[in-house]
Amino acid sequence: MEGRDEDETKAFSIGETPQETHFSYVPKCYKLSSSDKPSLTTEIADVVVIDVAELNDPVQRPTVVKKIGNACREKGFFLMINHGIPQKVLDEALGTAFRFFDLPMKEKSRYMSNDVYKPVRYGTSLKDGEDKVQFWRVFLKQYAHPLNEWVQQWPDNPPDYREKMGDYAVKARLLAIQIMGAITESLGLGPNYIKKDMEDGVQVVTVNCYPPCPEPHMTLGLPPHSDYSCITIVLHSSSGLEIMDASSETWRSVPGLHGALQVHVGDHVEVLSNGHYKSMLHRVKVNNERTRVSIASFHSLGMNEKMATAKELITDEHPKNYKESSFKDFLDFLSKNDIAKGKSFIGSLKIN
Repeated sequence: MEGRDEDETKAFSIGETPQETHFSYVPKCYKLSSSDKPSLTTEIADVVVIDVAELNDPVQRPTVVKKIGNACREKGFFLMINHGIPQKVLDEALGTAFRFFDLPMKEKSRYMSNDVYKPVRYGTSLKDGEDKVQFWRVFLKQYAHPLNEWVQQWPDNPPDYREKMGDYAVKARLLAIQIMGAITESLGLGPNYIKKDMEDGVQVVTVNCYPPCPEPHMTLGLPPHSDYSCITIVLHSSSGLEIMDASSETWRSVPGLHGALQVHVGDHVEVLSNGHYKSMLHRVKVNNERTRVSIASFHSLGMNEKMATAKELITDEHPKNYKESSFKDFLDFLSKNDIAKGKSFIGSLKIN
């Protein structure tokens, strides 16, 4: 049995995926300790649903901005409806993502890399061949803004991948700028506080695939973590996200809502807000029924642009609690630390 587990670990480290090996059990390299294993039955999270169209109504906007601020303060998460991205665009982005992950390993391995600085890379764990515990997902990360600078490095198979994923990425970025305006407005900083920086900033689109797992109670698709970004907009094919309920310190499942998009408050909004808004701790469960795909669009300032706490939010009662940092700083942190072991980027930024 031990020999078999060692062989499986080697097989995964060179690029085979759970989806392609069709194991009837979870190999040792994916098994979590008892304290980290997910429950198969978790309560549904009570999440805020934001009607984005109401932000364009001068009468309703103040109420919606306040609602967004409360969601950022209390949970670091909300769902968006009437967000302006057509359902067809959402469906086509998910469709081409499914087709990419269905390609033969030889095709996908063209993009395989452990180099966290690469603008386009495919992987089967956080760090292939290095992680002692691996996670039940495969992913494709790609820089997406400015799109014309990066899209030619994206996969050209499926033939419509660049077009469909690119269309969604452009629309998600415009939506992110709008939502960040509402977030800074809710902090009393105004809607244009970092608008230009966001327009010139970095967008990274990570396409995740979580294959069916024969023993979903033994492993996770992703370990508990917060996002480095200002905000992350997530589109998914089915439910699987769990968020930490801070009041009860329990994991709660995010309900599925067709056509809705998720917003995750990231580390850089926590820094900007001086801790008034917290980046959301979340993880991903897997299931034994079907493949799940999610498309996470991360939005931050420029590669070397430092996010600092707003001076307006530093007072005697609330002194500055965070160091400045950039997206490049996050990549440096990721290259040197194992987030699966609880090392958090936001933890490295806290002064007190």
